[in-house]
Amino acid sequence: MPALQAQPNLVLAAVATRREESAKAAAQAFGAERWYADPYALIRDETIDIVTIAVKVPAHRELVLAALAAKKAVYCEAPLGSSLAETEEMRSAATGLHTAIGLQGRLNPSVRRAAEIIASGRIGRLMSARVVATTFGFGPQSPAAYDYFNKAASGASFLTITAAHVLDIVEAVIGNITEVDARTEILWPEIQIVDTGATSVREIPDHVDIIAKTALGASVSVQVLAGVAPDDARFVFEIRGTEGSVRLSGSHAAGAQVGDLTLSSSVDFEAPEQPIASGAGPTSADFWLGASINVGEVYASLARDLASGTFQTPGFEHAAHNSRLIAAVERAAKLGTRQRLPA
Repeated sequence: MPALQAQPNLVLAAVATRREESAKAAAQAFGAERWYADPYALIRDETIDIVTIAVKVPAHRELVLAALAAKKAVYCEAPLGSSLAETEEMRSAATGLHTAIGLQGRLNPSVRRAAEIIASGRIGRLMSARVVATTFGFGPQSPAAYDYFNKAASGASFLTITAAHVLDIVEAVIGNITEVDARTEILWPEIQIVDTGATSVREIPDHVDIIAKTALGASVSVQVLAGVAPDDARFVFEIRGTEGSVRLSGSHAAGAQVGDLTLSSSVDFEAPEQPIASGAGPTSADFWLGASINVGEVYASLARDLASGTFQTPGFEHAAHNSRLIAAVERAAKLGTRQRLPA
């Protein structure tokens, strides 16, 4: 909500849930003009220009396809689909329409500036890069509402969410990944459901080590750790070239895509732009303070595209690219062999 409230050219026209009580409460809490107990009624509302899909991943497809059929611009949280096939289906349905995918980390002002430094050639020929990223999620405990993250069929997993966001930031700065090798582990095969006391079985990896090569020629090693305590959270992305280095860092417990990032470099650079959203707002708990910064950049980019008729915002085509990359990581881990991707 702070991400939307910061936008000068967008207004929260309506909210929708599946129950009248919660729809009314959401509209009142967030200052929406209207509410719907039927999401498809919101989609059919001719006064709505952008539909945001912010529900569990298995429910994305039906809602996204309905919004696209209504010729609406669609912003969907990542991952777009529960499978690569679903993602490709939605990508095809979105042809000619404005879309945005919630891979928001790449639009962080520091990430954008880091990409400009690399593209300028000021640190010389790229030699190597290293990433260490953590998340508090996917650890040994989970509330019942989030246990679906531990199930393979949901499509919402440690790889498709946490690792996908990290690799997208890597690609934003040093080019698309063209080769990937990976090893995964399940460190916590049994999960304690904290609000019921039950035990759940984790079906998806909760640790990954990746060696990759990008289109700009850089070799990069990536380690993503789950279940890390909030006070030990970190994201460090170090890039070395023949003439210098660039470093992005952050410490939000939920991951690099959530909090703000700090940029440093051995070469001079112009300070990153100020974000549209500060992260502060009436609905922001302390833990999520700053979480709207990158989401706000996505909304700002989408608003510019709608106003000018451009297609600069990473959308469903980009979502499909990211899903293909994660599928290659999964194949590499399963087969124990390097996988090649298009440049």
